[in-house]
Amino acid sequence: METVHKVCLVFTIVGALNWGLIGFFDFNLVAALFQDNSAITRIVYSIVGICGLINSALLFNHITKDPK
Repeated sequence: METVHKVCLVFTIVGALNWGLIGFFDFNLVAALFQDNSAITRIVYSIVGICGLINSALLFNHITKDPK
């Protein structure tokens, strides 16, 4: 499961960097690489969104664990 979390973290970082590029330079790297509104672009955005949800669940992971 740790590998899945690391892969999700990488995708989340890529998504954050893409949003930074959009905010600062009005440049969408994903759309530039895979064409705007293509199926691959939508898949990349979907994967980033799912990974963001998984990473947000990790934020509350410490609450569900039993204290030792």
